[in-house]
Amino acid sequence: MNAHSPAALDPRLTPARPDLAAAHLKDVVAAPRYVEGTAQIVVRASAPMRKEPDPSAPLVTEALFGESVTVYEMTIEGWAWGQIDADGYVGWLPAEALAAPGAPATHRVRALRTPLFPGPSIKLPPMELLSFGSRLTITGTRERFAVTETGGFVFADHLTPLDSYEDDFVAVAARFLGAAYLWGGRSSLGLDCSGLVQVALNACGIPSPRDTDMQEAALGNPVAFSGDLAELRRGDLVYWPGHVGIVEDADTLLHATAYFMSVVREPLKDALARIEALGTPVRSVKRL
Repeated sequence: MNAHSPAALDPRLTPARPDLAAAHLKDVVAAPRYVEGTAQIVVRASAPMRKEPDPSAPLVTEALFGESVTVYEMTIEGWAWGQIDADGYVGWLPAEALAAPGAPATHRVRALRTPLFPGPSIKLPPMELLSFGSRLTITGTRERFAVTETGGFVFADHLTPLDSYEDDFVAVAARFLGAAYLWGGRSSLGLDCSGLVQVALNACGIPSPRDTDMQEAALGNPVAFSGDLAELRRGDLVYWPGHVGIVEDADTLLHATAYFMSVVREPLKDALARIEALGTPVRSVKRL
């Protein structure tokens, strides 16, 4: 196999740079050195991933508490360059947000947010506020609390077993109504349009790529859409260049949008007209 330049592959999903690449890419990309990855997990409420090792660089995505990351480089400046295992996204994370993994996760957070306490009392100052979808290893219970592997305490009713899934991703997305729009965000404190879709689908056991163009290519089956709203069904994903919304019902679009800087319900007809007026008509509709 002829090795390619790292630039020839999608850099968002390829752990390769001009100076190094993941060892498993040795026959795929050309690089002066190849590195075996090191398994890490996120030990903060979220770990911002950036394109460059610079705190002022734009956020490209987030890794949530308990999610696993394969790290290929740690710098003395405190940055980790690696790949989020769940969706394959590559970038720079703060090294202090990562640690060596312990026992595999057993549960995930099903509430929008839940405090992680240092003891079994709601009066204690929380160590973290964990977002929907965060993963934890639970070792036991104490009164109304689940006890984590590291000795933290989470309200047990805010958790669900890792192998238990929601059955309606549209209803899951609707729980985020009012959450702030945040470019690159994936948490209940702020998320973008494709982050909303990804988080909601993941909660239903449906793997989803991160960005809109990746989702448009990978998810569901294409639906012919002439502009007639009667052609759309609940759960259809409507894609514009750089944006995605979820059809909630015949009259409503659910999406995280920078126009309102929030996750909103918007009249479907109005949303289609407003976005088209900005010069970006609907590009495709996908049905799961």
